[in-house]
Amino acid sequence: MSCTEKSFIDLSTDLIGPWAGYFVGWTYWLCWVTIGIADLSAIIYYLEFFNGGESFTPMGGLLISTVAILFVLGLNLVTVKLFGEMEFWFAMVKITAIIVLIVVGLWMIFTGFTSTSGTVASVSNLWTHGGMFPKGLDGFLAGFQIAIFAFVGVELVGTTAAETQDPKRNLPKAINSIPIRIIIFYVLALFVVMCVTPWDQINPKVSPFVNIFSQAGVASAAIIMNLVVLSSVMSSMNSGVFSTSRMLFGLSTDQQAPKLFGKLSKSAVPSKALVFSSICIFIGAFVQFIYKVQTGTNDEVTAFTLATTLSTILFICVWIIIMWSYINYRKNRPELHAQSTFKLPGGVFTCWVVILFFLATIYFLALDETTLESLKVSPIWFVILAIGYIFYKKKN
Repeated sequence: MSCTEKSFIDLSTDLIGPWAGYFVGWTYWLCWVTIGIADLSAIIYYLEFFNGGESFTPMGGLLISTVAILFVLGLNLVTVKLFGEMEFWFAMVKITAIIVLIVVGLWMIFTGFTSTSGTVASVSNLWTHGGMFPKGLDGFLAGFQIAIFAFVGVELVGTTAAETQDPKRNLPKAINSIPIRIIIFYVLALFVVMCVTPWDQINPKVSPFVNIFSQAGVASAAIIMNLVVLSSVMSSMNSGVFSTSRMLFGLSTDQQAPKLFGKLSKSAVPSKALVFSSICIFIGAFVQFIYKVQTGTNDEVTAFTLATTLSTILFICVWIIIMWSYINYRKNRPELHAQSTFKLPGGVFTCWVVILFFLATIYFLALDETTLESLKVSPIWFVILAIGYIFYKKKN
């Protein structure tokens, strides 16, 4: 591999073939578009708090989506520096909120805090309300969709760390820190939430953050924490729009997308790619609007599940290609692997285990009626990609 190959798109092109790079590049772009659509559902959902807990009409939801898209588009069109500043403060708010949540939750557990409903905060709440798997195996398997979705973006660790000045030091450090961060910000946070409020008493209409701080007697906790989770979702959408535009810019540079997406504005941002990605996210919001009108429902949770499931399926496909690339790398470039100073023990075996796990997850998605809907429509994208690649191959 050449020294210019930094992303998993470059690696898949080199180790599998041009079709793999084309597939991964465009699919990864759509991954972040679907995340943007899911974020819009989450924004509408959290804003319902300020609407007296009432759901917005389909038109109201569409208007909120439009404003959110225009706001994020405006941030990204100005300058890359502004994007970085916004993400820094968004991240600070999220991290601070989670740490405070964990501290307050642990205090409630150790002091045996009793809620207004009479529930005592205790570790035993994890197994005294129907056992560890109260919904049985089906309930456990259904949780894989959102659990895997929580890991989207983890593939960027390798790409960004490899572009630093000292990748041999930064890459191992970045990868080894992932399990620690997962334990703190995911596992420990969920542990605290379920110890304070048993799973069967959690109100899906109320954020667990809001619930814990409200029970702790923090003044204006509901308003503050809803603003916090809103900032978190806006951060996710902001990152998604940024990623999609850069992905289109890269595809255009590699002649896999129209040339206009490879042009930079005076602010040195790929403005045309930004606008196109934002339009695609808006189309997704409009499809959700049509779906709500036709079904007569304003359920943002269902809309969020449909979008995140589609994103999960697409990310699984991208991750499988990354695993495949590594397997070919070990097979065809043993001399490079021998020179590596940061080897994964049992790398090839681990890749096959991960691939089988992903295939099993896709099967799990077929077991639930809601996630099955997204699974049914996902092949449409692959057909579009195949047709696009045929034209791309003829042209190049």
